Amino acid sequence: MFFRLLILFLVSILPIIAEEKWETAVFAGGCFWCMESPFEKVNGVKEVVSGYTGGFKENPTYEEVSSGTTGHLEAIQVVYNPQKISYSQLLSIFWRQIDPTDPDGQFVDRGKQYRSAIFYKSKEEKAIAEKSKQELEKTKRFSSPIITEIIAATNFYPAEDYHQDYYKKNPVRYNYYRYGSGRDQFLKKVWGKE
Repeated sequence: MFFRLLILFLVSILPIIAEEKWETAVFAGGCFWCMESPFEKVNGVKEVVSGYTGGFKENPTYEEVSSGTTGHLEAIQVVYNPQKISYSQLLSIFWRQIDPTDPDGQFVDRGKQYRSAIFYKSKEEKAIAEKSKQELEKTKRFSSPIITEIIAATNFYPAEDYHQDYYKKNPVRYNYYRYGSGRDQFLKKVWGKE
């Protein structure tokens, strides 16, 4: 009788256990190609989508966003399981990919469309992002002020297919671009081998 009840109980809760809850987090850190891979390597992240957000143009194209006329930033949308990785942990990864002191872009990508930003969807996310930024400021790791914006999320528009997983589809071009951008050299200087 006990085993029969146990089986019935397990059968009734398995759909609940098996159902994973997915959340999204949106970050801008300059070139979205360079922002995808660090997050995709993390346990609890389902996928990372390159795209555009923060502007006024609906369904913008890469050419429009890169021209700086749409108000959008190049950004990534991280789809993650909060049971496996927290929003706070995602922020820790984010900070280690960017120069949070640069108001005019990131590395070789210049213009407001390449600046760094955190897009929050709730008061809780905003509070976590602000706390994370304050904690980074307290470390005095950077000699200039941290100016990364914390902005209310708006529509996120996925970029064209050829931008998705660019680092996987075009590894030679991606690695050449990434090295030439100075991003890795800067991150190594600031964060070392952390």
